[in-house]
Amino acid sequence: MAKIIVIRIRGKIDLHPDIRKTFEELKLNKKFSCIIVEDKPEIMGMIRKIKDHVAYGNIEEETLKKLLEKRKGEEWQVGRVFHLHPPRGGFKKSTKLAWPKGILGKNEKINELVLKML
Repeated sequence: MAKIIVIRIRGKIDLHPDIRKTFEELKLNKKFSCIIVEDKPEIMGMIRKIKDHVAYGNIEEETLKKLLEKRKGEEWQVGRVFHLHPPRGGFKKSTKLAWPKGILGKNEKINELVLKML
């Protein structure tokens, strides 16, 4: 089953209660926190609900290894939350628009973004 990485890009201000609850269920409580989940219909429904506040996409094995290596070499578990830095060099696209004009939603270059945030 494919692994999906979800990175919270936007903060907590002016969130609808349903969206706030979805973030709590996914344990994405802070800006630039990320979680790696399995590609299941119930999880994808939650991600679609918050797509205007997060960037997500399929994570490659090489990127996953670097993420685990950088974060104290711990093993990957479902529901494990990682806290990332803001991207080095900044965001090259808008943080308010959806992909391809911005970085929100299903992002084709999510692996490059994760590597910049380690």
